[in-house]
Amino acid sequence: MAKRKRLSPAQSGYLSGAPEGKSALAGPLAAPAQTTAPIAQVASEASSHAALQELSEVLQTARARGLMIEEIALDAIDETHLVRDRITQDEDEMAALMSSIRSRGQQTPIEVVPLQGRLDGKSWGLISGWRRLSALRRLYTEDSEPEFATVKALVIRPESAEAAYVAMVEENEIRVNLSHYERARIAVRALKEGVFPTQKKALQGLFANAPRAKRSKIGSFVTLVEALDAVLYFPAAISEKLGLALVRQMTEDAEFAERLTISLQENARSTAAEELTLLNGALEAALNAPLSGDLEPDIQVHPSTEPQATPRLRQPGGSETAPRERISMQVAAGLRLGFAPDAQRIELSGAGVDTVLLEDLKLWLKQR
Repeated sequence: MAKRKRLSPAQSGYLSGAPEGKSALAGPLAAPAQTTAPIAQVASEASSHAALQELSEVLQTARARGLMIEEIALDAIDETHLVRDRITQDEDEMAALMSSIRSRGQQTPIEVVPLQGRLDGKSWGLISGWRRLSALRRLYTEDSEPEFATVKALVIRPESAEAAYVAMVEENEIRVNLSHYERARIAVRALKEGVFPTQKKALQGLFANAPRAKRSKIGSFVTLVEALDAVLYFPAAISEKLGLALVRQMTEDAEFAERLTISLQENARSTAAEELTLLNGALEAALNAPLSGDLEPDIQVHPSTEPQATPRLRQPGGSETAPRERISMQVAAGLRLGFAPDAQRIELSGAGVDTVLLEDLKLWLKQR
């Protein structure tokens, strides 16, 4: 009887992967080990490249649209890139802003635009955020701390110079309300810089979101800026009421602006209150001045009769005018009527007085 052969137990690692550098099938013809298939490796590399490309495009788009906050050295920014709309800076407000930045850091970024080919090393032009930039510069000068050597900024690319000025004005309108004088001044300066073709276009472009009545008042202040900007020390302190009254007087009295300019040049002012007192005084003196020319009555008296008393006249609205009461009223745009009953004198003044009005008056008097 044949003897049975005992079988050895199965080896658990027989079909498992061979050690690194060896094939599972021992032998001189065994192929080298391949951990990743070539097509899988190529697909992985292509996917990584596509992801990086997409991320780069997203970052470029965000930066171009002004959605990316960057840190820029203070010395690289030109704050005079645009004519600033803010004339003065309140020291109390600046101190409060500096204290806030020192304790909490810069919370809101400024807006800048890239500059090309500058020889002074300035590579960014300031659009908005002049107060924050000024505060950081003063902090760095005082403390020399590295955290104050740079400013957080959004890089924007306005389509035109008009868009850049609009961005500056709108940012300041939202954050800190400007005076009417400052608004009118930036409109005048933008026109002089050639940003807008006309003053009307400048007002409409810069203050398109303002109500029409407000834009009209700003337009009135343009007259004040053009006449007195070179001699005023504290123009931002001029209230809306005072500014409009000064403009109205300039319109009615062609020599008022010149007289006021001379008065400002001849009188020293160290505070806004002193300048306002001077402006109010000049306006009051102009409003209370008598009509130009000789106001003596020109009445012929017959020897046998007494002078007839000048009858009382009725103003529009029914009220009576006393013989020696002086009337001064605005009768139309750019046209003011003055009447002195005791002097038997009527006078028209203002920008509306021209040769056309003269001829119309002659015709009306002939037909009267």
